[in-house]
This record gives sequence, structure tokens and C-alpha cells, in this order.
Amino acid sequence: MNLPSADDLFTTQEERNQKNQEYVKDISIYEITDFPNHPFKVKMDDKMLETIESVRDHGVLVPALVREKPTGGYEMISGHRRKMASELAGKETMPCIVRNLSDDQAVIVMVDSNLQREEILPSEKAFAYKMKLDAMKRQGQRRDLTSVPLAQKFKGKTSREILGEQVGESQDQIRRYIRLTELIPEILEMVDDKKISMRPAVELSYLPKEEQEILYDTMESEACTPSHAQAIKIRKFSAEGRLNEDVLLSIITEEKPNQVEQWKIPKNRLKKYFPSGTSQQKMEETIIKALELYRKREKSRER
Repeated sequence: MNLPSADDLFTTQEERNQKNQEYVKDISIYEITDFPNHPFKVKMDDKMLETIESVRDHGVLVPALVREKPTGGYEMISGHRRKMASELAGKETMPCIVRNLSDDQAVIVMVDSNLQREEILPSEKAFAYKMKLDAMKRQGQRRDLTSVPLAQKFKGKTSREILGEQVGESQDQIRRYIRLTELIPEILEMVDDKKISMRPAVELSYLPKEEQEILYDTMESEACTPSHAQAIKIRKFSAEGRLNEDVLLSIITEEKPNQVEQWKIPKNRLKKYFPSGTSQQKMEETIIKALELYRKREKSRER
């Protein structure tokens, strides 16, 4: 004879059905917290401005996906941009699908739903792939009945193989992205800004954090970044315990193959002529324009 559980004794059948099924309801945006360590950035860009305008005029048309928290309230799975747009549009509530998900299921659904976006930064892929791969590995290690179909379907394949097939990336590329999570935020941002490409960034990810910080300061002061070959050399010196500021400087200032000769002006000498926060590209454009005006003036004097 099976005795009823505490859940059966103190809840109605309707409540038990609702717990196991998803349903849609309007939820106060103040009851919804962000997903822990959410790897996807919510930016105030042109698309966000369009979303705010749409939400202001028509409300949220596609419900967000949330799950109930044991402590009360809800946790966002998919819909962080819609939530921000709702806040900025002055909305108090938003429609949400409430789904019963375990921690690992929530991670996988969160990553999969956000990977559908058109533009995804390398840093976003890096942390998203790592989170999903860790969740998949935990699911693969489980031995309860719910994990049997998963084990049967993917028998003989590694979690990285499965993830690669799902997102259309090779295993090596998945590994490279996950290595990026070892970079300090400043260097990872340079990868997002396309100042450093993937392969050298992966090599630099093996440096201890202290050496990465010295490298970042050197790259900033010299306004240059290492090539793949230079990054390999930096990693080698680090592994041998021979990396220091002087070695870093000598490596990243080496002339690269097919490199156009460049004139370098220390950034500190230029700062006083530009407002704080001016980008390097803007500085270069302004200096070129100033030189063009100077040349015109000199030519007019020669006449």
C-alpha cells in the first residue's frame, strides 16, 4: 500500500496539476529576478529602443519564460530584454509562461533560447557554452529514471560532441570558446570588440590573471595586440616562468609579418587634447584631419 505524500495531503489536485504543467499569467516585473550569472548582455541599443516603443504601444506580445523560486517570486529563464523594456516603458506586469524546471533544465533552456539571437558576442557564447556543457554533464551523470532517455539517445558521445552538434560548432571551437572564460574581463572585452581574434585570445587565456593584467596594461600603453604567433610565444615564456614586463613589451612590439610600418605616439601625450573616454579610432581620425589642415596651410604659405 502506497501512503500519500505530504504534497498530496496538503495541496489540491488542481494545485498539483498546475505545479507539473506550464501556464501563462501576468506577473509583476518586480517579482521576477534575473537568471543567476546570466551570460547574455542586455544592452541599451537601437533594438532595445524599438522594443521599448513596441511594449509601450502594444505590451509584451511574446510571453517571457520563468520558473517559480522555492523562496517565492520567479526567476527569468528567457525574456530579460522584454523585462527591461517593460520597466523602461512604465509597465508594472508582463505576460509569462511559468514552467516547472530543474536547475540544469533551466540552464539548458536559457542558453538555447538566447542562442537564437542574430548577434552573439564571443564572451556570451563562451559563458553560455560553459554553463550548458556543465549542466549536460551533470544530467549525464544522473542515474534516476528521468535521465534514461537522454543516456540512450546520446550513448557513446561526449557532452561536447552533443553540444557541438546542437549549436553547429566543432568540438575544438567549443573548447576555444570555453577557454575564453579564463580571460580577465578587460581582455575578454577586447575579443568582443574584435581587437584580439580567437586563436591568440585562447593562448592568452592560459596566463595567470596577474600576467594577463600586466599584458593588458602593456597593450593599452603601446596601442597594439599580439598576433597568434606572439601569443604562443607569450604563453611559452609564462609556462617557463620567464615572463615579465620587459619580455612582454619586446614580444608584442616585434614587427609582425607583412605589417605596415607605424608611427607610435604614447597615449599619455595625447590625452590632454581629447575629452575623457575618446576612442583610439576617434583620436586617429581627428589627428589626420588636423594634419590635412596643417598641410593645406603650409602649401598656401609657399605660394
